[in-house]
This record gives sequence, structure tokens and C-alpha cells, in this order.
Amino acid sequence: MISDLITVAIVLSAALLAYSAHRPVLAALRRFEARNAERRMQEFKSSMDRYAHYRQTVQFVDEQIEPVAPVTTRDERTGDPVTRYLFLGTWYGTLKDAEAARFEVVVEKAREFYLDLDHVFLSRWRRRPTAALSDPSKHQTRTPPKG
Repeated sequence: MISDLITVAIVLSAALLAYSAHRPVLAALRRFEARNAERRMQEFKSSMDRYAHYRQTVQFVDEQIEPVAPVTTRDERTGDPVTRYLFLGTWYGTLKDAEAARFEVVVEKAREFYLDLDHVFLSRWRRRPTAALSDPSKHQTRTPPKG
């Protein structure tokens, strides 16, 4: 009889505990589903956008490049604390300058990726002409047949 009462008390305690925890669990599941729906929508938009692979490449490279680090140091002239920005070992006075330098590095890395793709997947004859072939006298010209 007492063991039955203890069993019922344990079951009711577990039920109350589960009921009290269901809202945070449901909220986490809703956030997970919302992220999945957003990802699926972005994939759908990307499938319709012919330039999406460029954006995705830049986003991927952006994740690989280190962020700009704000560092508080003493000013050389006044000794007052100032915020400088460090990116790839170079100090910048403003966040805008540091972010611009970072963006240039990101774009350059993305361009290198596409140049590597050209070298790997395009035949020698389909590649873009290099700077050495930019002389017009070296280009072959053809005249269309008359008739």
C-alpha cells in the first residue's frame, strides 16, 4: 500500500517536471524549425539566382578570414587610451579602414578560387587569354567569306 503511494507520487512528480519543462523544449524546437525553413528558403532563392555561387563563395571565404580585432592601446603622442584595429598584423586607425582592407582580402581570395577553378576545369584553349596575349598584333583575324 505504501509502495503504491510512493510509485504514484514519483509518477506525478515526473509528470509535473515534464510539464514544467515542455515550454522551453517546444520553444527550442520552434527555433530549430524556423532556422530550417529559412535555410530551405535561402536554398530555393539561390537555385533561382544565377549569381548565387559568387555570393556563397564570398561568404565562405569571409568565414575563413580572421576578423578585425579592436585593441585599446596608448596614443603615442598623448598617452591617452585609444582604440586601434588590427587585421593581419597591420594596425588601422578606424574600423572602416580595417574592414575595407579585410574586404579586399576576402574578394582577392574568392578571385583566386575562381582562377584555380579555371585552371583545373577548363582546357588550355578555353581559358581566358593572359596579359601576354593582349597585344592585338598577335591575335589571329579571320575575314568572313563573301557571298
